[in-house]
Amino acid sequence: MQLPNLLKTPSLLQKLQWVNDPVGYMENAAQQYPDIFTGNIIGFGDTVVFVNHPQGIEEILTNDRKKFTAVGKLNEILQPLLGNYSVLMLEGDAHKRQRQLVIPSFHGERMQAYGQLICNASEKLFSQLPLNKPFFARNLTEEISLQVISQAIFGLFEEEKIQKLRQLLPLLLNLFQSPFTSSLFFFPFLQQDLGAWSPWGKFLRDREQIDQFLYTEIAECQQKPDPERIDILSLLISSRDEAGQPMTDQELHDQLITLILAGYDTTASAMSWGFYWIHQKPLVREKLLQELDTLGDSPDPMSIYQLPYLTAVCNETLRIYPVTMFSFPRVVQESVELLGHPLESGTVLLPSIYLTHHREDLYPQPKEFKPERFIERQFSPYEFLPFGGGVRRCIGQALAQFEIKLVFATVLSRYDLALVDQRPEKPQRRGFNLAPSSGVKMVITGRRARQKSLVNMTTTSVS
Repeated sequence: MQLPNLLKTPSLLQKLQWVNDPVGYMENAAQQYPDIFTGNIIGFGDTVVFVNHPQGIEEILTNDRKKFTAVGKLNEILQPLLGNYSVLMLEGDAHKRQRQLVIPSFHGERMQAYGQLICNASEKLFSQLPLNKPFFARNLTEEISLQVISQAIFGLFEEEKIQKLRQLLPLLLNLFQSPFTSSLFFFPFLQQDLGAWSPWGKFLRDREQIDQFLYTEIAECQQKPDPERIDILSLLISSRDEAGQPMTDQELHDQLITLILAGYDTTASAMSWGFYWIHQKPLVREKLLQELDTLGDSPDPMSIYQLPYLTAVCNETLRIYPVTMFSFPRVVQESVELLGHPLESGTVLLPSIYLTHHREDLYPQPKEFKPERFIERQFSPYEFLPFGGGVRRCIGQALAQFEIKLVFATVLSRYDLALVDQRPEKPQRRGFNLAPSSGVKMVITGRRARQKSLVNMTTTSVS
């Protein structure tokens, strides 16, 4: 089978580079073949055709379930983490059913209710930080994400249960902390339970604790139905499919795990990148503060969400280092032509979000952080797709964008922050997203008073 623009680097070398330095791997390949190339990587069937041109991505995403299909088994790499009933593992009608049950959690009045939770969590955590004492933004954004997950997903307000979740979530994600530990998912032969001290053995035992916590919460919520609850778990339990059937406990468990992974680590990384870029670019920060100051002292979360420059800053943050590097893989269903290349049935395609977001023809000087791009131009869903697209677009997209905007607005309106280290922050693989490698070290230099005039900014120190 003739595959387009097959990379000549030895297969094993490609696999190692993909695990250790995915950005370098993709950028080197795109220098040779800017639109489409074939690589040998770990996961998704090993031999994968990367598609980096908006026209090709549009062709793939608008023909979902027809010429190209998102096959759940291609995500088998995630099965030990997500289970068999996650929306990421399902396909066809089963996938459609689960999406229809989950999607209402992220719309309408529920989103507005989550807004106040997000603002409160952000203010509370930053108010506890001492003045001029360094902290890592990545750690703090993780804690904000934890609070949002505790309350928005589980409806947890008891400190004891939140503390339990605080202990368990890092256990779930420890394997993603570095390219080396992530390799346990990429190389199945490393998945050997050699006891509690072996990496995979520890993961299995940690997962047991998390499973126990989730099933306990599911059971308690089922036994004490409360129509006043606005959390996602209670909505999932009360939801019914077209046949009037509820989710099973296993299905509920697997969706909760998926929502935690989608809403915790990725959102925390995106927010830490945002704090880095905003404080690396003084003019961006100044312009953003001017816009935030137009809202008054107690802005409504939906008013914050609609701010144009804040939206542009968030979009540029998600462009330069998207929450996930690629969209859900698709499998060619019948012989087709894509970007002038014939593709046979069974070929695996991987729309590359990262490479599309770094195309010079779409985003001049793509390594530069320039929110104005999103003011000056409207990008199509095939040019800007930080949450994927088609029938596999990230379910939690609306909540993630809402959370990122509200955290930035809440914190920047109230506090003056500064980067401790001016050296450029490098991206590092953290599972399937790109986190800042050193965690973004910052300090609070003072408490900020809202500008009454858009000309003079006053800052008062924290008392």
